[in-house]
Amino acid sequence: MLNINIYYGGRGIIDDPTLFVINKMQEILEELRVNVTRYNLYELKNTIPTLPQSLKDADGIILAATVEWYGIGGYMQQFLDACWLFGDKEKIAGIYMCPVVMSTTYGEREAKLNLSTAWEILGGLPCSGICGYIENTVMLEMNEQYIRIIEKKAENMYRSINQHMACFPASNQAVKQKIAVPKGNNLTPQETEQLSQYVSDDSYVQRQKQDIQELASLFRDRLSEEGKENEEEYLAELKKAFVPQAGFRAEYSIGIEEKKKRLLISVDGSKLECSYGIQERADVEMQLGRAAMEDIINGRMTFQRAFMSGVMKTKGDFRILRTLDQLFRFDEK
Repeated sequence: MLNINIYYGGRGIIDDPTLFVINKMQEILEELRVNVTRYNLYELKNTIPTLPQSLKDADGIILAATVEWYGIGGYMQQFLDACWLFGDKEKIAGIYMCPVVMSTTYGEREAKLNLSTAWEILGGLPCSGICGYIENTVMLEMNEQYIRIIEKKAENMYRSINQHMACFPASNQAVKQKIAVPKGNNLTPQETEQLSQYVSDDSYVQRQKQDIQELASLFRDRLSEEGKENEEEYLAELKKAFVPQAGFRAEYSIGIEEKKKRLLISVDGSKLECSYGIQERADVEMQLGRAAMEDIINGRMTFQRAFMSGVMKTKGDFRILRTLDQLFRFDEK
């Protein structure tokens, strides 16, 4: 027995002409002893990522959409996206697809072509579909010629699947193989199926978001702690290298690359104060990179040489700047 799935992407409103068409096609197919399963995407919107799993036992499918203002609609597009991301392409390659598009406005032919093109890019086999502009569903229901067209399309679809009718290769498949190959995720079909289940599980997604927030909070706290520890950087070395100068008073402000706060040095004779903070006024303001500061602290460079070589920018009283190398004598390491 053949298995045909119908995927309806409309809104399910009573006067939707697409519903009449697929109901009539389902009726004809069941008379031909075909097992028909209907999937109303508007009822399954939270589980659309898992629907590609339903293609496993299908010999053919009907993609049915209604053009109410433009295009095939969001539900059908989500289903096709899920087939591209999670579908078993080897299985899809052997599935025939009949597009059904009814419109209450302009654009049914373009929408039908879009469905056929999408299925060909996925690797599937297209059948001749149905499209039409139906202003009033009653007109469709009362017209025997229209009903006969629908019945013939259903019979032709059954014949194509039952006889495994061949299809000419499409150029968009060739283009896909050459330049539009999706990035491989190295997942088996079983792993892809599990992934699609996780995507559609709202509770799982919410748990993942909570875990991410907790991790982000944890790392922020660690970075904050590290930032507090860095506020002690260089202070011990400065205090160890300090050489008091009798009667000398000065305020220094040093901006170090990647540090938000400035290194503040206050000298008053034999008294030294070092800390990180913000100071509006200082006798000398300096700005230098971390590497240059490391060289000075490790005795490989003096403040004066850093200024003369251009690695340190300075503003203020240059006589007080020169005193820095007398106040701090670092041993080379």
